[in-house]
Amino acid sequence: MITTFEVLADSSRRQILDLLRPAELPVGGLVDAMVLSQPAVSKHLRVLRQAGLVESRTDAQRRIYRVRAEPLQTVDEWLRPYRQMWASRLNALERQLEIMDDAEGWS
Repeated sequence: MITTFEVLADSSRRQILDLLRPAELPVGGLVDAMVLSQPAVSKHLRVLRQAGLVESRTDAQRRIYRVRAEPLQTVDEWLRPYRQMWASRLNALERQLEIMDDAEGWS
């Protein structure tokens, strides 16, 4: 079984998720927004669907896709310590810049 991280490693799949984030779209809408052929977009959608990152519904003869956020929780949990690390480093940088500003009399 393919992991969420493996699925997200592909830039086209990330672009599809970005396009679907604000609203549902049919395959044709995704094709129009990307530089990929319809078969290529459908292939990426199949992988995203198998990983549970998107789901579809049928509207007449079109398939409408939307993002499923639940599987992305794993990614969010993995990123949490890295966000904390960057936050502490940015806080340290901010403190250093304030010290430099005070030393130069810019405050």
